[in-house]
Amino acid sequence: MDNEKWEVFFMPDDLRSRYDELTRKRAAELFGLGYGTRATATALSIPRSTVRKWRRTFLAVGLEGLLSMGSKPEKYTWEQKCAAAKAVVDEGATKADAMARFGIASSSPLEKWCRLYRDGGDEALRPKPKGRPKGSVSRPRAPLTREQKLEEKVRRLEAENAYLKKLAALRAARESRTGIRPPL
Repeated sequence: MDNEKWEVFFMPDDLRSRYDELTRKRAAELFGLGYGTRATATALSIPRSTVRKWRRTFLAVGLEGLLSMGSKPEKYTWEQKCAAAKAVVDEGATKADAMARFGIASSSPLEKWCRLYRDGGDEALRPKPKGRPKGSVSRPRAPLTREQKLEEKVRRLEAENAYLKKLAALRAARESRTGIRPPL
C-alpha cells in the first residue's frame, strides 16, 4: 500500500465544466499516443460520450481548444454559423470536419445551428434582438367621453357599495356569534 500512488480529484473552480484541465490534458496525451475513445475513457474512468466530445474538439481546434473548454463561451459570426451549418447539412460534411474547418470548439452549438438551419435556413441563424421590444410601453388611452366617464364612476360606486354591504354583513354575523358589538 505504501508504494501505491493515490490520486485525488478535486472539484474544478469553474463549475460549468465537470472535469478539470488536468483530466482533459491527460486525455489529449492519450489521443496523441493513438488511444481511441474507449481506451481513453477506460484509462481515465470517465464516460465514453464525454471522451468522444473531447476527441472531436481536440481534432478540430487542438490542445489549446480542449484545455480552454468551458472557460468562456466563444462568439461566432452569422457568416461562420451559416457556413458551418451549410457544410454539414447541404454538403454532407461530418461535424468533426466542419469544426476543424471553421474553428468551432464544441459540437453543441454546431448541432443547434444545423437544427435551426434545417428548420428556417440562413435567417434562422440571425442574431435575435435582446431585451424588451421598443413598443412595449403602455400607450396613453384616448380621452374618454362624458358617457364613458360616468359609466366608469357608476361601476366604481357600485363596487364600493357592494364592499360596504359585505362588510356590514360580516360585522352582523360576528355580532350574532359573539354577542359583542364591534366598534365602528
